[in-house]
Amino acid sequence: MNHSDPRTGHVAWQIGQIMASRVERTLRPFQLTLVQNNALMQAILDPGVSSATAARRTAVTPQSMGTAVNGLVERGLLERRTTPGDRRTHRLHVTEAGRRLAMEARSAVDATHAEALRALTPTEQEQTHSLLLKLLASLNPSAVDDSTP
Repeated sequence: MNHSDPRTGHVAWQIGQIMASRVERTLRPFQLTLVQNNALMQAILDPGVSSATAARRTAVTPQSMGTAVNGLVERGLLERRTTPGDRRTHRLHVTEAGRRLAMEARSAVDATHAEALRALTPTEQEQTHSLLLKLLASLNPSAVDDSTP
């Protein structure tokens, strides 16, 4: 195997770009963008998460997350609720329709991931995942820290 760039970061970037493109294509039939899917999943995994926290965790700009959330709210897939005592902070809550759509999309995305990883053995997949999580934790602790507000 010959790769012209020896930098691991560049290889990770290439994989990220390819995977983002494949996942975006997978999400099209659900009328979801990658950021919208991330917003839905954040609201499912952490009910009441703020849009800003969801943006930090998924490494997108607050503006991109805001646009994604607006589209989901308009479609009735997410609700914004104000926090008692803090009218500026809106908490995200998935609706039942949003949960159903997210679960359908997740199955399709899981299949896309499995297809992409088929070149690796199950052990290699676990090792790669573990190493990538370690790197992610050092670069964006919000992405892996459950205590983020």
